[in-house]
Amino acid sequence: MLVENSKIIVLKLGSSTVVDSKGKFKKKWVTSLIKDINSYGKKKNFVIVSSGAIALGQKYLRINKKKIKLEMSQAIAAVGQIHLASEFQKLFEKYKIKTGQILISPDDTEQRRRALNVRRTFDNLFKLNAIPIVNENDTTATAEIKYGDNDRLAARVAQIIGADTLVIFSDVDGLYDKSKKKKIVSTVNKIDDKINSLIENKKNNYGSGGISTKLDAAKICMNSGCHMFLASGKKDNPIKNMIKNKIYTHFTPKISSLDAKKKWIIGSLNSSGVIYIDQGASRALNNGKSLLAAGITKITGIFNKGENVLIVDQNEKHLARGLASFNSKEIDKIKGKQSKEIERILGYLSKSEIIHKNDMVML
Repeated sequence: MLVENSKIIVLKLGSSTVVDSKGKFKKKWVTSLIKDINSYGKKKNFVIVSSGAIALGQKYLRINKKKIKLEMSQAIAAVGQIHLASEFQKLFEKYKIKTGQILISPDDTEQRRRALNVRRTFDNLFKLNAIPIVNENDTTATAEIKYGDNDRLAARVAQIIGADTLVIFSDVDGLYDKSKKKKIVSTVNKIDDKINSLIENKKNNYGSGGISTKLDAAKICMNSGCHMFLASGKKDNPIKNMIKNKIYTHFTPKISSLDAKKKWIIGSLNSSGVIYIDQGASRALNNGKSLLAAGITKITGIFNKGENVLIVDQNEKHLARGLASFNSKEIDKIKGKQSKEIERILGYLSKSEIIHKNDMVML
């Protein structure tokens, strides 16, 4: 079983797995999970990405509303996060396991320098034999800069720290097919139209994601060489239960020769802008070349130098992702021009490549 052979394992716990229908922390279930983790001793590094802060905050503050404005949910998350971290710490302490809390915002994973800092923090927590307890920093996140769910956050964390496996424990046993018997799809090697057609956007009272966000997470994992499992978090000892009964959906990774930087680029959650290119540039990129100004027909979006952008060909096909060597205003001025004209147009000497091949990943 891959979980048993993995050195770094990320466990994503949905709200319904850690908080019951009355808004109480599921101590019994979490304790059983800790027993599973403890059975491996120090052979593996575990990371827990846990939802539930807002649910616990609502319980503590006696707020029963289902629809809450963003600014109020931020305050509720601030209250609930203390309780969530405290509950984990108390239960892990009984087994003499140290924990550390990491609150992450999209800037922490979507900006390269900050993503490297995040990785170093995880590495040092592992050296201290402490299990990181991770959540989105809901207290300051806005609607425009949110992961929106902890599925994608968990996948991005798994990619950045080089995890072997991500297990998403949810209120479902896996990805169900469309048959009347609702059989579980045991293995997914590729997320295509057939797999996407299985999406049902049913959500529980607390969760922010559905199957759609889990497939988004799977794409990130599969592209970065990380195995992902979607399994039930309803039963006690979820890791042992999953291994013993073999009930889950396994999303297998592509055999990837990409380096860490390119894995980070392809796993990006969104793009700051879009660069449209002509047929000649498309051909050059497919042959492993860098993107030059001459092949650019138009750009959309506002972005700075070094930000992640999407490259689209003349047929509206998403061709590649890359880190721009110029900002959007500069590219708009030099698009369609020869490289030797860049210095004259911009008024200063700069690179000749708009996106260097080392900073680009073909999709």
